[in-house]
Amino acid sequence: MAQFVDAALAFPTVLFTFLLLVIIAYWLLVVVGAVGIDGDIDTDAAEATGAGGLLSSLGLGGVPVAVVVSLLVVVAWFTSLVGGVLFTGTPALVGVLLVALLCAWACTRLIVPALRRLTPKERVPSRADFVGRMCVIRTTRVGKDFGQAEVTSPDGSSALIQVRQTGDDVFAAGSTALIFAYDSPGEFFWVMPYDAELDPDRH
Repeated sequence: MAQFVDAALAFPTVLFTFLLLVIIAYWLLVVVGAVGIDGDIDTDAAEATGAGGLLSSLGLGGVPVAVVVSLLVVVAWFTSLVGGVLFTGTPALVGVLLVALLCAWACTRLIVPALRRLTPKERVPSRADFVGRMCVIRTTRVGKDFGQAEVTSPDGSSALIQVRQTGDDVFAAGSTALIFAYDSPGEFFWVMPYDAELDPDRH
């Protein structure tokens, strides 16, 4: 046991030992529910910045950053531990450090594609999500070329949208309407009269 501790605290393993302890503590907190897993998955818009951007440039993007960092640290620690036991001397140990970093990257890059397939992609909200929802008219009228309404999205946030109607129904400010279609070229929603009491989201 003493030899193991000495090896874990010797160069170059010691560089990864403290990182490994942090990783272990983090996952223990995840298990007990004290913290949540960093579930941010890199997207095309975000891959150019931050830790996610660095990992993506190394071919390690597409899975939570915490998982990738954990794999890198574990593989680097184990490789440096074995190398530190087998080799002695500063030049050799510096070589062990470089090999440990290379092995960590190579092994993690082999594992990431499998994890990427298992990681569900976060669905990006779209305007089509408003179709089928009730909205509240905010203008004095709604016609074929004018109208605005307020709609509440599934996550509870509200948005002011452009609305139009196909008929000659009368929409007063504060009245309710049902969004039944979205016009992409015009960037507005088609609405029809709707009784708010019939909205299932109100119950």
